[in-house]
This record gives sequence, C-alpha cells and structure tokens, in this order.
Amino acid sequence: MSATAYRITDLRDLDAAFTIREKVFVEGQGVPATLENDVHDRTDARHYLARAADGMPAGAARWRETENGVKLERFAVLEGFRNQEIGAALLHAVLADVQAELPDAPVYLNAQIRAVPFYARHGFKTEGEMFEEANIQHYKMVLE
Repeated sequence: MSATAYRITDLRDLDAAFTIREKVFVEGQGVPATLENDVHDRTDARHYLARAADGMPAGAARWRETENGVKLERFAVLEGFRNQEIGAALLHAVLADVQAELPDAPVYLNAQIRAVPFYARHGFKTEGEMFEEANIQHYKMVLE
C-alpha cells in the first residue's frame, strides 16, 4: 500500500494535521506559532491529511480561495516520511478537489526555496522575485 491523502472531515484528523504542521514549521523551522496557525485555519481553509503506507499521519496541507485564485498552503511532511511520495499524494488530492470545485481558478502557492524543484516537477513555475516569509526564502509559483 502506498501513501494516501484526503480532505479532512474528522476533528481527530484535523488535530493530526495541526500537530504535523507544528512539528515541521514551528519546531523544525522556527516559524512563530502565531504566524503558522492563522484565522484561515478555522474559517475558509480546506484541510488535508496524508498517511504513510502503514497508516501513520505523515503530512498535511490546506488550500483556500483568495482574490487571486486558489492558494495552496501549509504543505508539511514529517521528516521521517520525506521522499516517500507523501507530498505528491497531498498535492494530487488537493489539486483534484480544486479542479472539481473551481476548475477555472488560477492555482498558486508560495514555495520555500528547497521545495521549488518538487512543485516544478508537478507543473508549477516560479513567478517574480524571491521573497522572505517567516525568515524563510520563498518564490511564488503558479500552476501552468
């Protein structure tokens, strides 16, 4: 069995997703918790959880509508599960739902520098100059 990812409908899964994000962003990258966890988490974001082949929660993501289209955010994979297609499973689940709900909306994200090659492999291209968010270098990327 390979990694699976799905839209969260259960509070326990949402809790698992928030825990993953806290480990990756707050503990792992030093992002302030107040920045990592924002108003969109409880209002307009749609959340996703990825599970490894053994069923363990391994990754999380969310997306939301903005005035510029659909923004993919908070893609996080626990360190011990990286390079196991967890990110790809998350991205495919998110994009399938976005395509079903908002087929004509532009899709974009702010990728950390080290994640740019991952998103490029999945059809995103960088746009504009590098910028900093939470002291981490990013590029805006748009789905072609």
